[in-house]
Amino acid sequence: MLSAVMLSFSLFLCQAVAAAASDKPKPKPHSAAHQKNLLDAEAINDASLTRPVSEKSVGAAVIRAQILLSRANFSVGEIDGSPGTNFRRSVVGFQNSRDIPPSGIVDQATWKALNADPGPAIVPYRITTEDLAGPFEKIPSDMMEQAKLPKLGYESVDDELGERFHSNPQLLHKLNLNTQFDQPGTEIMVPNVNTPINAKATSVVVSKSLGTVTALDAAGRVIAQYPTTTGSEHDPLPIGDWKVTTITHNPFFFYDPKLFWDADSAQAKTKIAPGPRNPVGLVWIGISKENYGMHGTPDPSAIGHTQSHGCVRLTNWDALELAEIVVQGTPVFFKE
Repeated sequence: MLSAVMLSFSLFLCQAVAAAASDKPKPKPHSAAHQKNLLDAEAINDASLTRPVSEKSVGAAVIRAQILLSRANFSVGEIDGSPGTNFRRSVVGFQNSRDIPPSGIVDQATWKALNADPGPAIVPYRITTEDLAGPFEKIPSDMMEQAKLPKLGYESVDDELGERFHSNPQLLHKLNLNTQFDQPGTEIMVPNVNTPINAKATSVVVSKSLGTVTALDAAGRVIAQYPTTTGSEHDPLPIGDWKVTTITHNPFFFYDPKLFWDADSAQAKTKIAPGPRNPVGLVWIGISKENYGMHGTPDPSAIGHTQSHGCVRLTNWDALELAEIVVQGTPVFFKE
């Protein structure tokens, strides 16, 4: 368990301070049926859907590519159907791992490699009573107000299901037009992304310039790659060679406004309960650089698009996966 002082300063270093267009004119959706035709499960699961996908593409091919990249352990962060910087980084990483010229575009060679995965990209899921149990509560932005909550949980069932299936909640609703997620037994279509890694990392590389966290095996092969948010000009990423020292699930957040350059000086020290919307998310992976670590986030859509206070921020699902494939002592290299 991390000490209060350690977590306080760690999260001073880690609290975040803080798109896409089309590669050809986007068809005007004349109706809900037209939109569903672009995004339904049959279209996304179609392995013959192999038109090139770039940062500017739209439609079912984008979603299929995002899901297959995630299934191949090259996370795009939040699957949203709108490829951008995280998507390109994922594509380049996947291409390098398969000896495909790293264009950042899902071309025919890349589609062939992705489609070697026979699993469906979209699968049915039936909403349960437990999914709807909550409690769901709006999480205030003010730390003093957060400290009053017994848990920093999900704000809605949309929020919960989005995180479970690594997806933007709005995308889930686009995949399930005219479907409400508020009744047990309702069947929805979701990305098929829960593919565990059956390997251990022998090293982890955090690249400031690439915006990635890469887990490697003993032969230097990529086990997994994740998009990340790292330090800012106020709290730069501590370049150097470190190692994993602690792995703490469901960490508390010990807030000290004196440790935050942008905090309200009128606030006081406080303790914030664990939960998926805790400031460091669901897991803290501490390293030998005192008070620094890799951790989850309460805002998955911001990963790769904002700055942090020096630490390495991942989506909760990526942080949890990384926590499963590293151990105490795993080397961690922070690079420019």
